[in-house]
Amino acid sequence: MNSAFVAENLAAALLLGEWTGRGLLDSALRVVRYREPWLHRFLRRLRRAFPEPPARQEFRALVDWISNDRGFLNRSLDGVFEFVSLTPAMSQSRWPVPQLATVGTLAQWLELTPRELDWFADGQGREAVQPRGPLRHYVYKAIPKRGGRLRLIESPKSRLKAIQRRILDQILSVIPAHDAAHGFCRGRSVVTYAAAHANKDVVLRLDLADFFPSVPASRVHAIFCTAGYPKDVARMLTGICTNVTPRDELPESFGADNRGWTLLQRLLSPHLPQGAPTSPALANLSAYRLDLRLSALAQASGIAFTRYADDLAFSGDEEFARGVLRFYEKACQIVIEEGFAVRPAKTRIMRRGVRQQLAGVVVNVRPNAPRGEYDRLKAILTNCSRHGVGSQNREKHPSFREHLLGRITWLTSLHPERGKKLRARFDRIDWNGG
Repeated sequence: MNSAFVAENLAAALLLGEWTGRGLLDSALRVVRYREPWLHRFLRRLRRAFPEPPARQEFRALVDWISNDRGFLNRSLDGVFEFVSLTPAMSQSRWPVPQLATVGTLAQWLELTPRELDWFADGQGREAVQPRGPLRHYVYKAIPKRGGRLRLIESPKSRLKAIQRRILDQILSVIPAHDAAHGFCRGRSVVTYAAAHANKDVVLRLDLADFFPSVPASRVHAIFCTAGYPKDVARMLTGICTNVTPRDELPESFGADNRGWTLLQRLLSPHLPQGAPTSPALANLSAYRLDLRLSALAQASGIAFTRYADDLAFSGDEEFARGVLRFYEKACQIVIEEGFAVRPAKTRIMRRGVRQQLAGVVVNVRPNAPRGEYDRLKAILTNCSRHGVGSQNREKHPSFREHLLGRITWLTSLHPERGKKLRARFDRIDWNGG
């Protein structure tokens, strides 16, 4: 083997492991036959020349440095090196995900050039420093929440959205969430989330703070690695599915208090963007251990547990009602240990004597819509017929017809008879009349 070939093989081996003294030694021993003093001296020189692991585009610089190192040159032709195939391969996956063993095959699968893949994965963090304009991958919009705070929606532009949609449809959709998760899961809904808690003595509701931004890139990377993808491929997939928010897109109110400061730091680090099609599925998968531990806690306590996105619900009989505060403390501790946080202001302990409501569904006897929601929707539909559609779209929904139809469909799933009446009123509206 000539020295240039040996240098490339050694460089590729070194980049497979951790960039530490021990990690580099383990990697080097993939291609070096014997552990000798010269190897330790060589690795110390290497770490002085490259304190951090070289980026992909610096691979040639690493090869050149190795090729010119005197210790390497003295040994490269002495038979201490052997060729080892370092062709990346996927580890065995439990799910039928696409086989993407290299960054090149990932680019082909996404119908991108390698340069385009690098651009969309944004390993250099360009989105965070790019001036406002067409080169940014996301459109940002702050919308008000109840209580006066703002929620930042990070919507990917069309091409990135299409790439994320493919990842969702062909990779993430075949990886199951925990059985306790009901949001964004096929065959489950807000109704199935709430139904588990119908006709119970007490219902405990918790809310997770800043659910999507709380999921860091490291968790997303771990999900793709668990799916069987090599680290380089997982890193690219993670880059496509996470974002670092530019500072000039953050509302001034972010950072005004402790909670806002925490959210600000999360948005300024790689996180799941609320608005990307991949984020709900990745958030569910990142919460798998949380669901697992809370399910075990609930089972040990003889109660029911379900989760819909950032809404957690527990319910049980009178025995649970007596110990609900102790259970709440245990649940909060698990949430914190799993990297999330509870919003205490939104915690509710609801006994039979009050309206027990989860995600808009009343569960005192059976899953049902609040009477007020039916009355409001009935009034809107009536006024649409009498005064025109435009008079009722006070919140300026861009697709008001679909918005109303979605509300009717939701109410129908809870109360078919009322839903049928609302649909009849909806069908009488003149949608072309303004």
